[in-house]
Amino acid sequence: MASSLSHIRIVGAGLIGTSIALALRATGISVTLSDSDRRAQALARDLIGAEDEDLDGVEDLCIIATPPNVIGAVIASELSRNSHLRVMDISSIKAKPLQDVSRIGFDRSRFAPTHPMAGREVSGPQSARGDLFQGRPWILCLNEVDPELSEMVREVVRRCGGIAVERTVAEHDQAVALVSHLPQIVASLLANQLLASQGSELELAGAGLRDTTRIADSDPALWGQILAGNSESLRPLLISLQNDLSRAIENLDDPIEISKLISNGQRGRALIPGKHGGQARNYTYIDIVIDDKPGQLSAIIEACAAAQVNIEDLAIEHTPGQQTGLITLAFSPEDSAIVAAHLEKEGWKVHPSR
Repeated sequence: MASSLSHIRIVGAGLIGTSIALALRATGISVTLSDSDRRAQALARDLIGAEDEDLDGVEDLCIIATPPNVIGAVIASELSRNSHLRVMDISSIKAKPLQDVSRIGFDRSRFAPTHPMAGREVSGPQSARGDLFQGRPWILCLNEVDPELSEMVREVVRRCGGIAVERTVAEHDQAVALVSHLPQIVASLLANQLLASQGSELELAGAGLRDTTRIADSDPALWGQILAGNSESLRPLLISLQNDLSRAIENLDDPIEISKLISNGQRGRALIPGKHGGQARNYTYIDIVIDDKPGQLSAIIEACAAAQVNIEDLAIEHTPGQQTGLITLAFSPEDSAIVAAHLEKEGWKVHPSR
């Protein structure tokens, strides 16, 4: 099918908007970027090598990549420039932007709600990546959307490397409340407890604390809008979490009950799909003790490539001043025996882990 897209306008030069621009430009689409923050706009335009803003004719599609609370105002402004405006939004909530669109009287069939399930805890155009959406789900809520606009949206997702997932608006908001918005609140609540800590206590922090608080670095203003905008779906989950927390406090002296809590957590985590939304996989882990010298990690990766196996995950543990470090590699069960034998033959200190 011939492309229906040649020129796309993106309003919002943050992480997501600039990442979309990078991905689209790599496929030959002409992109113009606009942002109320002139510094962000200038940086994003330089990053993508954007054309001059005065391209001939209006865009085929306008992607709004702003915080959700201003989508209605942005559409009203853009209509004064392009009366034939067709909009694709990428915000983390769907019901409230739709209400705002209806409130300003914009034709619902010309507004396509979508949400790429990809991001980083760091924000701004300086954090943008053209491969941010590769293999990631991209939710499309295209009920009542004009078929031509729907096809444009699907083409954007394809060009960005995303995987289109069809959902209703209600299904979207309920799902992201569980898989995205609840984790954000939990991470922020946990990190908030660190404010009362002593500096000497945090010197002992390890990977567990860093992993569970990573997304607490997210943009406060943006997430304030997102969480408030999806409060209807999020509140029941927080109440359920509150009830579980109360039970944990009540049973804290009972090792059997606390063991059940940990076991239920394991069962819940096992339900998370594997890469690209596929079935979760059980990996075999191999520990490799390395010397504290340059080039060890790259040499191991090259050795695994020579064995024609795929590294599924990787972790490094090393204490400053220690003469050795530990690299843990994850493989499929069928690959683990192959790579362990190959690495041992190459002289690496290999230890099957778990």
